Amino acid sequence: MKTIFENGGEGRAAVQFSDDQYPTEAPKIEDRFRRKNLKIPEVSEIEVVRHYTTLSKRNYGVDLGFYPLGSCTMKYNPKVNEDMAKLEGFTNIHPMQPEELSQGALQMLFELQEMMKEITGFDAFSLQPAAGAHGELVGVMMIKAYFQKHDKKRKKILIPDSAHGTNPASVTLCGLETQEVKSDGNGNVDLNDLRQKMNDETAGLMLTNPNTLGLFDQNIIEICKIVHEKGGLVYCDGANLNAMVGVTKPRDAGFDIMHVNFHKTFSTPHGCGGPGAGGVGVVGKLASFLPKPMVNQTNGMYHLDYNIPDSIGKVKSYYGNFGVLVKAYTYIRALGPDGLKRVGQNAVLNANYMRVKLMKHFDLPYKRICQHEFVISDRNMPNGVTTMDLAKRLLDYGYHSPTIYFPLIVHGAIMIEPTETETRETMDSFIETMLKILQEAQTTPELVKGAPHTLPVKRLDGVKAAREPVLTAR
Repeated sequence: MKTIFENGGEGRAAVQFSDDQYPTEAPKIEDRFRRKNLKIPEVSEIEVVRHYTTLSKRNYGVDLGFYPLGSCTMKYNPKVNEDMAKLEGFTNIHPMQPEELSQGALQMLFELQEMMKEITGFDAFSLQPAAGAHGELVGVMMIKAYFQKHDKKRKKILIPDSAHGTNPASVTLCGLETQEVKSDGNGNVDLNDLRQKMNDETAGLMLTNPNTLGLFDQNIIEICKIVHEKGGLVYCDGANLNAMVGVTKPRDAGFDIMHVNFHKTFSTPHGCGGPGAGGVGVVGKLASFLPKPMVNQTNGMYHLDYNIPDSIGKVKSYYGNFGVLVKAYTYIRALGPDGLKRVGQNAVLNANYMRVKLMKHFDLPYKRICQHEFVISDRNMPNGVTTMDLAKRLLDYGYHSPTIYFPLIVHGAIMIEPTETETRETMDSFIETMLKILQEAQTTPELVKGAPHTLPVKRLDGVKAAREPVLTAR
């Protein structure tokens, strides 16, 4: 496909103006900024339309096919969510209009806060953070503020070696230090290593549960006990709540604070499909540190409450990504408690169905029942075929590849998450394709190593692309 610069011809334009439509005293423009001296495409309207329409058809999204990105929960997003977010009462509202004219929006936010408290078990909930990593940052800011208020100089946060990379980034942004905790042979936190590293300098532990291996930590109660006995706080990275929603409440495990990826668990398009929302829930003793304002109800009226004595302050303009929260609210109300429970149950069922089918042919590092996702590896793949080769070959068959080379504790990791919205037929087709590529690796390995073959762009040099990016058309 040609670039837009390769289309068109001299003198073409999408809109033509007659001479009498120009102002009589046009501002003086430097010669170098005149169109004839600018290297911009000269194309007609139909060329523009056809070019970008064709380009749009090359995008891949969950509405087009299976998107098994582990840790991302790329579930189908019901279109009714979009309809609710487009209601005039929401789209025409202005964040600076008086509270008495914003009662419907404030009621929706208040009810969503209350529903999240019920779902997670926490005592208070803020919807303000704009994404998962933003929710992490807010959580660590609150942990830091909590110890500062109590005149305790705690500078370290423990993070398992299987954690998301955003965990240590959030800690560093807050001016604290990270210390890694090892995993044991079953994919759990190594309790002995945790005990050795948990001391009076440690503010707490950031733990993803289920973790990035797709495993629910079997020692979660003991983990929280170890941290609490040394006066620390336990933070739950809620990126993987989809496996537990409606089944168990994170607060009951002993967590003190947690962010929730609304755009994952509660089905609003994310990644290139739209913004996120990373609300944060806390136990009672941390409620006074939440971002301001909160939405409260007094005498039947909803209002923004700025009276939060220890608040870390506002972390997002106005009240977060409002449209995302409307979609999440719609999803939760549409499903209800029983429906949400089926979400968690079916997400776990689908992942284990695929895990059992694939473990017969691929290396499964942790041979346990998984939660919403599982990790296989390229160990013992024939003829030197790697995880990258497998991922690229999947593109030829019309699939987006799973998450690869993460978590780092599994060499050649392939992390697969089907979510609860995929059918058995879709999963069977993907499994069949994985086995077909494995057969190709045995019989025609160069076919796999040279993939993709059917896409407009062939195999790229990923290292060179990162170090020497070409950001403009030539």
